[in-house]
Amino acid sequence: MPQRDVLILAMTKMLSGICTAGFTAESDPVSGLQWVRPVKEFGTLLLGDMTDAEGRVIQCFDVVSLNLKTPRPDPPHMEDWIVDFIHRRPQLLRRLEGERRARFLARTLDHAPEDVLIHHTRSLCLVKPDHLWARFERDAYSGKYQARLGFVAGDIRHPDANSPRGVPVTDMKWRALGRTWLGEGSGQLDLDEAALKARLNADEIYLVVGLSRPYKGKMWLMVVGVHVVPDYEMEIDYDNP
Repeated sequence: MPQRDVLILAMTKMLSGICTAGFTAESDPVSGLQWVRPVKEFGTLLLGDMTDAEGRVIQCFDVVSLNLKTPRPDPPHMEDWIVDFIHRRPQLLRRLEGERRARFLARTLDHAPEDVLIHHTRSLCLVKPDHLWARFERDAYSGKYQARLGFVAGDIRHPDANSPRGVPVTDMKWRALGRTWLGEGSGQLDLDEAALKARLNADEIYLVVGLSRPYKGKMWLMVVGVHVVPDYEMEIDYDNP
């Protein structure tokens, strides 16, 4: 699988860089399409790696051409592929927007999200939660900012995702949204599903859920993509994601 078109569904902030993931056009019996998480042979993926030749940072729902070299599964991160970012930068081909985007999300839901949420046999899935709630908070003393989401997906009630506090959201666009809603200074904003959809003028909200790399002896559940239908506009400060 050398040069391949990838529909990006996650652009996220990590401690030392970024993480991204998306679907190729290859079919998969469980996830609908094949997930790919681009990684480098050495070192952490950086924002510059996911910037095209014109200096534009790749965004969710961009279809980009990536130079996929070889799979590097690292269980449960079975979706990892080494990508050559040096000889060929990501090339933006088109964007998936509007009704086509809405239809795509509705028809590409994961058939077995428990593989990710419970069994940890793989690390990425697209779900439409039955219930969800959001929290944004900024600590007055440390200035630490967090975006979190709680959710229930079908019969799956993950202990962290189903808690009032939810799980971390690393999606850069969603984090920018929360910073805007919080405004300056410290504070906490909790929104149930009805309030969240009202603020966003949203009909549906889909989540890309993933597993972290091992940290403190555990792989933590995270929301790596929040996709609202219809979509919302938000400028991202990449110096402060």
